[in-house]
Order: sequence, then structure tokens, then C-alpha cells
Amino acid sequence: MKSTATIRDYLGTKDLYIKMAKIAIPVSLQQLITVGINLMDTIMLSSMGDAQLSASSLAGQFITLFQICCMGIGMGASVLTSRFWGMKDGNSLKKAITIMLRFCLVFAAVFTIATVAAPSLIMKIYTPDAPIIDYGVIYLRWMIPTYLCMGLSLTCTIVLRTVGQVKIPLACSIIAFFVNVFSNWVFIFGKLGAPRMEIAGAALGTLIARIFELLFICGYFFFRDKRISYRLRDLMMNCRDLVSEYFRVSIPVLISDSLLALGNNAVAMVMGRIGQAFVAANSVTVVVQQLSSVLTTGIANASGIITGHTMGEGDYDKAQRQGYTFLILGFLIGCVAALIIFLLRSPIINYYDVSPEAKAIAYDLMDAIIIIIIFQSMNSILTKGVLRAGGDTKFLMLGDILFLWVASIPLGALAGLVFGWSSFWIYTMLKIDQIIKCVWCYFRLKSGKWLKKIHKAGEAVTKN
Repeated sequence: MKSTATIRDYLGTKDLYIKMAKIAIPVSLQQLITVGINLMDTIMLSSMGDAQLSASSLAGQFITLFQICCMGIGMGASVLTSRFWGMKDGNSLKKAITIMLRFCLVFAAVFTIATVAAPSLIMKIYTPDAPIIDYGVIYLRWMIPTYLCMGLSLTCTIVLRTVGQVKIPLACSIIAFFVNVFSNWVFIFGKLGAPRMEIAGAALGTLIARIFELLFICGYFFFRDKRISYRLRDLMMNCRDLVSEYFRVSIPVLISDSLLALGNNAVAMVMGRIGQAFVAANSVTVVVQQLSSVLTTGIANASGIITGHTMGEGDYDKAQRQGYTFLILGFLIGCVAALIIFLLRSPIINYYDVSPEAKAIAYDLMDAIIIIIIFQSMNSILTKGVLRAGGDTKFLMLGDILFLWVASIPLGALAGLVFGWSSFWIYTMLKIDQIIKCVWCYFRLKSGKWLKKIHKAGEAVTKN
């Protein structure tokens, strides 16, 4: 990197912060709304007892597995779309979107078939508790159509963000929040003449919101958007000249995020075997952790888009300096998130109608999260934003394989199922990869080796 760079350069410019705010604030608000939906779901279901709350949480893990796979597909494509947008190469941009959507439809079909064919088997993966399995099967059956809805709306949202279109997804999330909460209230408790459906009502309410998101986002993306001007007929376009480049950049992202999703499911399997109270406690803490990290999600998205645009313009030195700026922001935001969790943990835990044992475990988990969230904030901005946008996807895939599967899952399983350690140390071991990855990614950022060239359509087969 250039030796003329000053400390001020690494702290960021006014223009950078303005660009970041325009992306990060709407994305953070959208994430906040998503967390709010999860919060309302868990609060409403907690009055039905630990079994139904645990069942929705564990069944939701399988749906989250699909969601993260779709995010991997979308974020992998966003590495290309943000770069092509910076290059002003609309043709390559559309081809990347086409490949992304085809992948999404394949994944949606696989998950739909699996849920239709074996919902009970899916639940048995997470827990041996028969009541939880029975409730979980009810939840999954109602959620079968959600895969197609979620997959298309989520991937299209990610692409819209890469071209600076963040207001439409935010507006969609705001309306979907009220649709979801109102539907849950009606069907969980049997209001306004509707039958009292309990956990099935929670699933139905979520499905209604997902259908709305599909109509809103995809209706805009395929029929109204003029920045990309992607239309349904473009799904049939020939993308052969971009496939190899798409695979090189995007498939490691998909594998990385899929491994992360499978790892989270493995963590859920460990928790499901520790006990019902532990699962219920984790359902409480997950919402709090998501709530405290909404700004991190916004900054991570913004850092990825801005880095992609900067590198698309060919200014790699500037991208390196911006990487340090985003890392510093990650540390500061992590500290703020830790403080928020510390201040809000008692009122939030006490608000839930769960057993005293679950509440006690939730306090232990919160203590662990307060420490982990700082490291998680920094590494999320690097792994989901800066380094990924730089095209360093194979390196990130390697990190996820090593630290999640070699460290977190084995250590968490030993702590919870063999050694019988306290809830604090079980959770710390299950999340130890967040600390290791933070250090790992810092040295990668410092090396500058993460700055990779992306080829346009037609170049991939002629250049190395």
C-alpha cells in the first residue's frame, strides 16, 4: 500500500461516512424490524410454555439453514454485482443475477421436498424430546411454502442493496412487521373469530408475512426497478461466459455460509440435548443478541457494497484504507452492543414467561454474549463485508471450516454433553470461533492479499 497514507486516511473521510450511513441506516432498520418480528413471536409463544417455544426455535433452525444458504447465494452474487455496478457493466450484472436466481430456485425446491417428505425426521435431528418434535412438525408443515417466498425476496433484496436501492426493502420490512405481528396475534390466540392455533398460528402468521414480502419485493424488482432493469425474460438469458467467474467467487461464499448454517444447526443439536430449559433460554438470548447487532449488520452490508464499488473503480489502495476504517468501527460498535446487552438483559429476560431454570440459564448466556459480541462485531464486518467484497472468498471459506467445525462445535459438545460445564462456558465454547476469526481476519486485512481482481463476462475464460 502507499506509504503516504496518514492516520486520518485510516479513520475515514466525511464522504465515506455519508455513503456508509445511506446504506447502513436503512439496512440496520430493516434488520431491527426482522429482530422485532422474532421478538414478538417468542414473547407470544412463551405464554404457551417451554415446549412450544423450544419447538418453534428448533424448527426455525432448519428454516434458518435455508435462509442462510440463500444469503450465501445472494451475498456471493453481490460480490460480483457491486463490482459490476462500479464498472458500469450492466450486461454482466444481469447475468450474475440470473445465475443467482437459478441457484435460489434449486435450493428452494430441495428444502421444500425435504420438509414435505420428512418433517418428523428433521425435528429428531435437533431433539429427542417427543412433545417438542410433535409441535415442531406442526410448525414445519405450515411453513412449507415459505422457502420459495423467502428465497426470492431475500436474494432480490441483497441485489437491490448493491446498487444503492435500500429504501424499497426497508419499506417492505416495515409493512411486513405489522402484517406478521397482527397475524400472529389473531391466529396464536384465536382473536377476531379466528381459531386458537397456538404454534401453528405463529407459523401461519410468519408465512403470511413472507408471501407479502415476495409480492412486494419481487413485484418491484421484476416489473418496476429501472436501475438494473431486470425483467422475468432475463431468466432465460445465456450466462455461460460468466459461469466460471461466478463459481470462482460465489460458490466459496455459498459453501462458507452453508457451513455456518450447518454449524449453527449443530449448535442447536447440542443445545437440544442439554435440555428444554437451555433451548428456551437460548431463544431469549438469540433475540437480544440480534437486537444488539443490528448496526453491525448494517455496517457489514455497507462496507461490502462500498468496498466493491471502490475496487470496481480500480482504487485498491483506497479500499485497503477503508478496510481499516470499517474494522475500527466494528470494535466501537461491538463495545456499544455489549453495553446494551448488559443494561437490557434483566428487563428482557424477566419479561418472558419461561421457567425459573430457563431464566437462570439465560443470565449465564448473556454474560458470555457480552464478551463475544465485541469480537463478533469486528469479524462480521470483515467476513461479511470488506474481505468478501474484495473477492477473498476461498480464504473466508477456509476460516469457517477450521474454526467452526474444528473448534466451536467439538468444544461446545464436550463442554455441554461430556464435562457438564456451566451454561456460561458451554456457550463460550460454542461461540469461540468468533474470537479466533477476529484475529485471523485482522492479519488477512493487514496483508493486503484479500484484494482480488474480478473479471467481466467474456473475460473469465481468457484471463487467470
